[in-house]
Amino acid sequence: MKLSRRAQVPPFEVMSVLDRVAQLRSRGRDVISLCAGEPSGGAPPEVHRLAAEQHLGGEPLGYSSALGLRELREAIAGHYGRWYGLDLGAEDVAVTTGSSGAFVLTFLAAFEHGDRVALAAPGYPAYRNILAALGCEVVQLECGPATRFQPTPALLDDAVARHGELAGLVVASPANPTGTMVTRAELADLTAWCRAHDVRLVSDEIYHGITYPAPGASDPRGVCAWELDRSSIVVSSFSKFWGMTGWRLGWALLPQDLRGGVDALAGNVALCPPVPAQRPALGAFTEESYRHAEQRVASFAATREVLLTQLERLGWGPVAPADGAFYLYAGLGDNLGDLADSAAWCGELLERTGVAIVPGTDFDPFHGREFVRLSFAAGADAVAEAVERIVAFQASRG
Repeated sequence: MKLSRRAQVPPFEVMSVLDRVAQLRSRGRDVISLCAGEPSGGAPPEVHRLAAEQHLGGEPLGYSSALGLRELREAIAGHYGRWYGLDLGAEDVAVTTGSSGAFVLTFLAAFEHGDRVALAAPGYPAYRNILAALGCEVVQLECGPATRFQPTPALLDDAVARHGELAGLVVASPANPTGTMVTRAELADLTAWCRAHDVRLVSDEIYHGITYPAPGASDPRGVCAWELDRSSIVVSSFSKFWGMTGWRLGWALLPQDLRGGVDALAGNVALCPPVPAQRPALGAFTEESYRHAEQRVASFAATREVLLTQLERLGWGPVAPADGAFYLYAGLGDNLGDLADSAAWCGELLERTGVAIVPGTDFDPFHGREFVRLSFAAGADAVAEAVERIVAFQASRG
């Protein structure tokens, strides 16, 4: 008996760090955790109210359709009208078990075993690990400061020359771990390249709405790929803007040619998304809930400003432009010292100071050994204290 090759993917380092944080806290250590992409405060009050009503009312929680409750799919479609002016219907939307479920289902539906799919590096490791487990060939694009850590048509041309024709491209804006975004013109260029080369674009828009635009920006929440081309796949979630990480609800906007396949796969893989989460999620689309979420984004913006003012003291660089999300991705520079890599540096930082951030090795096989990601979702006070500990730690190492 042996482990299948599909399962031989690396673990998500963030989860390993979180486990160590829990261990230290159980021993009474004061730990500031800036490692997870988890907004503080949780779901909006209206979502909790509907969840309580559902529980107290003893509402039967049987299966929904494989692609989710129709009323929730309609509400999500309405959200795209509100934010992007798109006219969508329930049939365009598949509700999934988190955005992770959306990636599994859409990757299965869109790509064959052996297909090449391009990703930006640094990037979210689950993309490449899910694709690899499904038998796809992952082509990682070395994206750095020169392209603001985002893919470009030139990088895609180079990838085709090196590896052969591509079947897919995954783009994230705002991106994890960098927080960088593509402009409307840049996304239009990528969309046009994909159309010309018969490549399926997968647009990760999970962090839309958590953005820090300049006054008067034309696309303050981000550009939805369906504004440009409805043959693309759009993936999003309740986890970030609405702070509903543990509810495990996401969605995908499905091109017409994938709908039947995703429906069939969804019914076999999970039967349906979790109904106890689906009904309360309708409360995310009330005026009160939008205001609640936008207030939290304002808090993220204030915390981001606190962090950016401390960059000189930290001495980190290069630093990715944090256009959105709630991450700072930066090189350690000379602060790495005699340690082997950023994983060793983060491990020593946690053990000595009780500050948990994650190494770039999770996100980038090219330069991740020199980079770290810090999540500022925990709030200004936690970030300010963490910076003091980090500065002291670096000074103690000479």
